[in-house]
Amino acid sequence: MAAQQPTAKLFTGATLPLVGLGTWKSKPGEVANAVKVALVAGYRHLDCAAVYGNEAEVGQGLKEGLAANSINREDVFITSKLWNTKHSACDVRPAVEATLKNLGVDYLDLYLIHWPMGFQPGEVNMPRKPDGSMAYSDTSYLETWPAMEQLVDDGLVKHIGLSNFNSKQIDEVMGKARIQPAALQCESHPYLSQRELIAHADKYGIVFEAYSPLGSPDRPWAKPGEPSLLEDPRIVEIGQRYNKTAAQVLIRYQVERGVAVLPKSVTPTRIQANINVLDFSLSSEDMAVLATFNRDWRACLPTISVNGVEVPRDRNHPLFPFNIPY
Repeated sequence: MAAQQPTAKLFTGATLPLVGLGTWKSKPGEVANAVKVALVAGYRHLDCAAVYGNEAEVGQGLKEGLAANSINREDVFITSKLWNTKHSACDVRPAVEATLKNLGVDYLDLYLIHWPMGFQPGEVNMPRKPDGSMAYSDTSYLETWPAMEQLVDDGLVKHIGLSNFNSKQIDEVMGKARIQPAALQCESHPYLSQRELIAHADKYGIVFEAYSPLGSPDRPWAKPGEPSLLEDPRIVEIGQRYNKTAAQVLIRYQVERGVAVLPKSVTPTRIQANINVLDFSLSSEDMAVLATFNRDWRACLPTISVNGVEVPRDRNHPLFPFNIPY
């Protein structure tokens, strides 16, 4: 069992374990065991999403892991996300009900709007126009938010929040919200420190969660020559001083900042290693050095083929979040 986890306090007073298991890109046949291994290792925070296509298997692993380890459902913080094709108010409740059924739970601790851009409604996750470009909807996330609030009213979710939203978009939601966002999930690592966005969220009491904290080295659109956090000799050298790996340094970096961190793995030894970051602390000097690595580099900018040319998927959409500094 891992050491007692540090937590972040949500605006409701509920606590969020800072180290969670990410499940993006976890393949069928692997993720159920990954969840079971994680629960044994001491994880009490699972991050899921409908679009990952593996929530039923996550649910299988959760059910078996809870039973085998005498863990109560209430002791595990479970997050999922509303996909872009489900932004219409009428689609929000059916979407979360499908997620609850797949996960085999009665409620979620946190439900996020996955991206600010809406896609054409339907059952195709990535709807396309004839030229291959994305088929978007005109639905604003400000229309989606009241339906998210209703999920809290109805007891289907404990908290609601945002993912991949920028500071202006957060302000817009806060200006209309009856129930405020509890958390903001975005990519973050030393090459993308998100210092300004974290400070902006903190003003509202919104907890920041870092996805792809290791730089998502297995991302499908990776290109040769792109930066590699895990191979950065400066990060490797910091780890050697603590007898830790580069991955453990990157995870601990977020914990030191009070940021929830969501490393993904299906490999039992790595799942265990990723939570073995609670027995050391990075010095203030090392944190200061890591703070100088920021280069505003994003690993998670997916591309699509339009007329046979690979282009950034949503960059020209008016709600694309990364066209402003933070």
